[in-house]
Amino acid sequence: MTGAVAVAGGEAVPGAALELRAEGVCKSYGATVALEHADIALQAGEVHALLGENGAGKSTLVRILTGAVTPDAGRMYLHGAAYTPHSITDARAVEVATAFQELSLVPNLSVAQNLLLPRLASSRSGLISRADVLAKGREILLRHDLERIDPAAEVARLPLSDRQRIEIARAAENAGRVLILDEPSASLAETDWLFAQVENAKARGVAILYISHRLAEVRAICSVATVLRNGRSIATVDLDDASDGDIFEMMVGHRVDPARPAARSTSGPREARVAVTDIAGSELNGVSFDLNAGEVLGVAALEGQGQRELFRCLAGVQKPEAGEIRIDGRPASYRSPRQALRFGSGVSYLPEERKTEGILAGLSAATNVVLPFLPRISRAGMVGQGREVSAAQDAANAVEMNPRYLTFPIGELSGGNQQKALMARTLASGAKTLLLFDPTRGVDVGTKESIYAAISAFADEGGSVLFYSSELPEIVQLADRCLVLYGGRVFESFSGEDINEQRLVAAMIGHHDATGQEATR
Repeated sequence: MTGAVAVAGGEAVPGAALELRAEGVCKSYGATVALEHADIALQAGEVHALLGENGAGKSTLVRILTGAVTPDAGRMYLHGAAYTPHSITDARAVEVATAFQELSLVPNLSVAQNLLLPRLASSRSGLISRADVLAKGREILLRHDLERIDPAAEVARLPLSDRQRIEIARAAENAGRVLILDEPSASLAETDWLFAQVENAKARGVAILYISHRLAEVRAICSVATVLRNGRSIATVDLDDASDGDIFEMMVGHRVDPARPAARSTSGPREARVAVTDIAGSELNGVSFDLNAGEVLGVAALEGQGQRELFRCLAGVQKPEAGEIRIDGRPASYRSPRQALRFGSGVSYLPEERKTEGILAGLSAATNVVLPFLPRISRAGMVGQGREVSAAQDAANAVEMNPRYLTFPIGELSGGNQQKALMARTLASGAKTLLLFDPTRGVDVGTKESIYAAISAFADEGGSVLFYSSELPEIVQLADRCLVLYGGRVFESFSGEDINEQRLVAAMIGHHDATGQEATR
């Protein structure tokens, strides 16, 4: 490890106020060891990163710190006193609050009700006052720069990014001592608002635990990081003294050398597998493009520029208000992702919202992976678990999913491992066209490289890939061409070596590459 300074056991920095400390925390589920020995120490007014691969134990440690899970062994202290929360409510009562990666909001309640749960505003008679709930919700939204969100709006009707913001705002509102943010930017295309909330909490002297796979983001907001590997704390390091290579090595146990996949030949005529002509909707305003066989086509956009609606129209989740989509030269007549998978050479969709649109939480990860091709592996209409696991194995290997997770209920896995299972399902579906919405959201650096390699191999074999990513380096690394959406239109298109972050950012905010002139909407 070059230049990294390890702080054994997460020792407190001299002179800093220690808010939360965990020592030797262990947790097993039957024969599965989720945490073998975890130590961490959070200082008041400090942003502390928790890093590790999917399956390293981060989610389990977060659940223990926040009271959702009881450890089998180990000790925890809050401001020097023993800390033994038995529920999220217990933790919140002592001002330890968490914004979870898999959102904990109640979808059929209003924004204001979610912000105030479990203590809704009531009148003197003890009845819940809707007016008071809305007023208090509006105050919270204002304090967290979210006044544009209607406190009376039903949470289920909001875009995922706004739900993520509400989850974070609720946690920040209740975090007087410790704020835990688990993959807080996973659904946010921009981090300015998030970073402002973190800085506000830091200024109040709150200790902040920040979990993210985006190392550039961690470096921008955190000063210290604790690395977990295989359920154990490997080291706590000052981020100024640890290179990315050092951190990756601690995470995976060996050096990681990310490399761009070898460029594929893009010369010569290609078959247009998907042709989109002037499709329009609530956020789309006449989008046209072709997606060719053997091509990886990226989509870059700031939040709310039509990318979600575009993918949902292509996947059959919703119908465009105008325009035409053709697959293999035929007008797309499907009305659901299931029908899309069976249409022509097949269209397979990795949705934005894995929790509500992707996984079947009560079924095993293996069952979730093999769903698209269950008839092929069934015998007399029946499929045993062993056959499911065997059928899912190759796809799971392609995304570096640990085989032991295939038998687990997918709802019990970390968000990153759920994403791996969904990505494995999409790759194994047999479709020739993949629609991938933020395919590496919440997965670790090693798995990202495996997913990139799997996508490139799929295209090398003649498959077509359309993917949106909230991470511009991912688009630069992976895409043969890139469309930039702005104002519901294809504002710019780049290919090959012209795909770089500077050009993408300029186009995303409405500046043409050639003229530098701002677009009008």
